[in-house]
Amino acid sequence: MAMSHLYLSSPRLSVAPRLHSPLLPTQFTLSYSKNNRDCANEAAKVSKRFLLCRAIHMESKHSEEEPKRLSFDNLLRKTKDVWDNSPQPIKDFPWNRAFENFIQLVLDLALSVVKFLFVPILAVSSISEMSYCAHERKLALVPFPLVTGMVFAGFLQETAFKISPRLKEAEVPWHLIAMMMVFTVIKLPGPYYPYWGRLFVPHFANGVLFRALWSMFFWYKKTR
Repeated sequence: MAMSHLYLSSPRLSVAPRLHSPLLPTQFTLSYSKNNRDCANEAAKVSKRFLLCRAIHMESKHSEEEPKRLSFDNLLRKTKDVWDNSPQPIKDFPWNRAFENFIQLVLDLALSVVKFLFVPILAVSSISEMSYCAHERKLALVPFPLVTGMVFAGFLQETAFKISPRLKEAEVPWHLIAMMMVFTVIKLPGPYYPYWGRLFVPHFANGVLFRALWSMFFWYKKTR
């Protein structure tokens, strides 16, 4: 009896029924569709603005290029008018030959500057590379790549003469200049080569450069 009384008097947990509102899915769908419409409208506005800005930019660019083209055409037309109205002695002057002589003079000056700067730079860099070999206790290996480079330079020179025999009568030894430019580019990154590359490649390039300088000295002595 007591147990039944306790059982009856014990508090019961009241389970509240879940209320499912039928309006929630509809409201969510309406809100989602409204957001989609807003996003679509915003994207359309942005796209229209982008197209408008692009059209304005293309139009401004076209309008800027048009006066430049017109001014260049006017310059050509005025130049032609000046040439047509020039006296006959000016027209008979060998302008093409004068331009070629001017280019040749500029090249000769550039070669003279490079020639006088190249020799001390080559000497200083060669001493620096030999000091590195001495620091690594590999100074005895220097003559081998140096002599190999000299022999290779002679082989390249003979090959150039076989390919183009007219180089022997040329006023400027272009084959020697090209050889020096190529092996200068090979020599410059010497400190960044691997260990054995730092020991052999710069001295090989030095051998080619010394042989090219020697050949260039006799070349100019022969032409004079």
